Amino acid sequence: MKRVKSACIFQTLVFVQKPEYGFSKEHALKINREEFEHYIAVLERSKTRYLIDDTVEQEDGSIVVRIRKQYNDKTDVSEYFKKNGG
Repeated sequence: MKRVKSACIFQTLVFVQKPEYGFSKEHALKINREEFEHYIAVLERSKTRYLIDDTVEQEDGSIVVRIRKQYNDKTDVSEYFKKNGG
């Protein structure tokens, strides 16, 4: 039998608006920033441990985020949140 002792999820998220909405780059970027801030607030409210590795605003107003998230809260996952091996 196998079971997960500890785990961390590495994700690349893209916060983007559909082009058919016709938003300007500035307006799309504002909406995407608000969505991103809401996403982080939800993580913090749920006490999910996370580390943002990179955040890049794209030319089209989208935001690309590389993030590590704690998968479970039963064990210590500190090793997953060390940047660059240290």
